[in-house]
Amino acid sequence: MERARSFPSRRRLLKGAALAALPYSLLPDTRATAQTTTVDYPGAEWTQASTSNYTASERPTSYPLDYVIIHVTQENYSDTLSIFQNPQKNVSAHYLMRSADGHVAQCVREHDIAWHAGNWDYNTRSIGIEHEGWVDRPAYFTNALYEESAKLTAAICTRYGIPKDREHIIGHYEVPGTDHTDPGPHWDWTRYIRLVNFA
Repeated sequence: MERARSFPSRRRLLKGAALAALPYSLLPDTRATAQTTTVDYPGAEWTQASTSNYTASERPTSYPLDYVIIHVTQENYSDTLSIFQNPQKNVSAHYLMRSADGHVAQCVREHDIAWHAGNWDYNTRSIGIEHEGWVDRPAYFTNALYEESAKLTAAICTRYGIPKDREHIIGHYEVPGTDHTDPGPHWDWTRYIRLVNFA
């Protein structure tokens, strides 16, 4: 048995023709509904920390930027992102580097104050970069991690006029008052500073 063919009604045809005649500027822009944040470092993936875990600011106008602070997470990459997104944790960093491939996630905008140093003065004057891994497991400090992190640090230093040296690119353990040991004894500072300067 053959089914009856259905044809669009005259009203539907007129409606379609009217819509086709409308200038595109009158139609809603579907892109406008998507919330996008421009990252400070090209190629980084925006993965926002909870707004409860950092302080909004307008750096470097509100505070000068003098340091890049190197951290090691003591967690894996995905767990670290979850911690930054948990409003009960009171911790964040501007960036998180993945060990296997050096992938960069930006979690806090550079003009805002991430809570990473354990020292308010240093938080206000620094960019914090977390690296996936553990201080006692040097296998996490891959070539990709070093190279991509060095490119990021070099870009930050260039943007804010921070010298690319060990006085201004420091480990978390060097922040006054901290009880942290990261990035730990296996972090190769000589290699890292050389990579930053050649990036």
